[in-house]
Amino acid sequence: MTGSETDPPKVFHIAVVDDDRDARDELAEYLEHYGYRVSSLESGVALKSLMARDEPDLIVLDLIMPGENGITITRELRETSQVGIIMLTGAGDEFDEIVGLEIGADDYLTKPCNMRELLARVRTILRRSSVPAQPSNEKEERGFEFDGWKVELAARQVYNPNGDEVSFTTAEYDLLLVMLRNVNRVLSRDQLLTMTKNREAGPFDRSIDNLVSRIRRKIEVDPSVPRIVKTVQSVGYVCAAEVKQLT
Repeated sequence: MTGSETDPPKVFHIAVVDDDRDARDELAEYLEHYGYRVSSLESGVALKSLMARDEPDLIVLDLIMPGENGITITRELRETSQVGIIMLTGAGDEFDEIVGLEIGADDYLTKPCNMRELLARVRTILRRSSVPAQPSNEKEERGFEFDGWKVELAARQVYNPNGDEVSFTTAEYDLLLVMLRNVNRVLSRDQLLTMTKNREAGPFDRSIDNLVSRIRRKIEVDPSVPRIVKTVQSVGYVCAAEVKQLT
C-alpha cells in the first residue's frame, strides 16, 4: 500500500421497514441509487433480527404495520440503541407524529413522502450522528459543564451530577448543544429547528417543543418548573444555566 492510499469512504447502512412491499422497494431503490446500502424489511420482527447481526446507521420506519407498530418498535429500540430513526406516518396523523418524536424518533415524514425531502432528512441525521461536533469559536471545545452536568463532545456523552451517563438521542443531544452554545440567548423554534435539522418549521411542527420536553425530563430537577431550559412566551426558549466551556 502506498502512502497516498486511504480507506474508502464509509457506505452507510439504512433499514427500510414497511409492510407495504411496493412502498419499501421504492424507498430502497431510491436510497440505493444514492449510494446507500439498504436492508428492505417487512416487520419489526425482521428488524430485530437485523439489529442483532448487522445494526444499520439509520432506520426508515413505517408507523402503521401489523403486529408491533412504529411507536412500539421505536420505544424498544431506544432502550438499547441510539440508531437514527425517521418515522413515516399517514396524512393527518399529527398525534402519532408527536408521540413518535416524544419516544425517540429523530424525525418524521408524512406518506406519500417526497423522495428528495426524505434524502435530505437522511443525510442530515447521518451527518449529525457520524461527524464530531465542530467548534463554535476559535478555542477547541472539549465539552461543557452546567448545573452539575457534563457533556463530552468527542464521545458525544452526557453525564449527570452523580457521574452516571445519561442516554440522549441524536436529536436531543444536538438541541442541547445548541442551547449550551447560546446560553442566555433567546432562540425561536424556527431558529432551533434550522440550527439542529437544517430545515424550516411547518405550521404544525412541534418537534422542537417535544425535544425540549424530553430534555427537561432528563436534566431538570423539576421539569414542570424548569431552571435550565426556560420558555420565553410567544418567542421560544433560552438556556438560563451557568455554562462552563471545557477547552
